[in-house]
Amino acid sequence: MITPLDLTDHTLAERLLQIQHAAYAVEAELIGFDGIPPLQEDLAGLMQSTEHWLGGYDGSTLVGAVAYEFPADDTVEIARLIVDPAHARRGHGRALLDHLDQIEPRPVSLVSTGSANTPAINLYKSRGYAEISRVTIAPGVQLTQFERR
Repeated sequence: MITPLDLTDHTLAERLLQIQHAAYAVEAELIGFDGIPPLQEDLAGLMQSTEHWLGGYDGSTLVGAVAYEFPADDTVEIARLIVDPAHARRGHGRALLDHLDQIEPRPVSLVSTGSANTPAINLYKSRGYAEISRVTIAPGVQLTQFERR
């Protein structure tokens, strides 16, 4: 089940933050950089997010989420895609992205991830995203930006 998330719900936001920290800890290890902003975010910061959120559930347990924004009328930008590592590689991330495509169809979709995050890159490429640029965010650490039209 995938539903919009209300980050003003303290209990929900706490669970989301646990998932976010766990998911970004995995990415930090993959890319060799622990300065990823969502990894450092606290509960108050998360609850103040202005992004739109969808949550993916396994039964009654929140196991993943996607946050997105609209930088232009024709564009959706995926700001965060997180899956609890205990539930990874079971299609939750793909299901969240598929659901987002259904409810917010836009001609342009943007996303970025650490260039050494092979699982995320493979997921985005399998969904038709193409690399448009790479940005160095720290010594030896690059971020790859993708676009799908």
